[in-house]
Amino acid sequence: MTKTWLITGCSGGFGRHLAEKAAARGDNVVATARDPGALRDLASRFPDTLRVAALDVTDSASIHAAVALTAEVFGRLDVLVNNAGHGFMGAIEEAVPGEYRPLFDVNLFGLIETTRAALPLMRRSGGCRIVNLSSGAGLIGTGGHGYYNATKFAVEGLSEALAQEVAPMGIRVLIVEPGPFRTAFLGRSIAVARQRIEDYSATAGAARAYRDGNDGRQSGDPVKAVAVMMQAIDAEDPPLHLPLGPRAHASAERKLAALRKDIDAWRKISIDTDFDQAST
Repeated sequence: MTKTWLITGCSGGFGRHLAEKAAARGDNVVATARDPGALRDLASRFPDTLRVAALDVTDSASIHAAVALTAEVFGRLDVLVNNAGHGFMGAIEEAVPGEYRPLFDVNLFGLIETTRAALPLMRRSGGCRIVNLSSGAGLIGTGGHGYYNATKFAVEGLSEALAQEVAPMGIRVLIVEPGPFRTAFLGRSIAVARQRIEDYSATAGAARAYRDGNDGRQSGDPVKAVAVMMQAIDAEDPPLHLPLGPRAHASAERKLAALRKDIDAWRKISIDTDFDQAST
């Protein structure tokens, strides 16, 4: 069955690849970006099935306008992809509110408001998919990435709760957790704390050095990643969590091992915290 997609953050990276691949196979797509001019070529290539809309996930009016366009042109919404987002590097102490709060506005609150706006239309369609782009950084925290970790950890928890709420309506949630892929993430899509504190050179400093040495050299192929996403979205029983790439899988395994180690080491005393039977 032909699907109708609404995808945020299509000016590059996964969003653009998803929009192109969905339109190329004959699906209907509303591709969005803060600057819709960046999508003009896609609109000209797929004039019958792809529409372009200006959407800034921090602007409620533009979110609702994009959802309204989807309903007006295609009459339904089967796949919402919350892809818009960006990164941030810096130690927790180094960053200031003016640097880290915008990260939450886009990565978390923008995702929330886009999802809330889309759900009434999706609830009428049934069998839908909500695809939330998290990250391998949403699975395990890493020094120098704490604020980005925080936004993606929040996306993970929100998505798990949402999955339970919408499951009775036939809507499935997929949390996509990519490792490093060769997109603009380490370039124009990431900000860095202006302040540098020497005591954090081995942690936040190492993160900055990684960015400087790996932008445009990431081992992950975004075309292959999008092919896996499409397969999961189309699946009758899609996964809730979808780590992408060897680095993301390694992060997941490290998190599981660390959690199991702490649970097992402290189980005997930490589990015995209920009231004694005699006192209840």
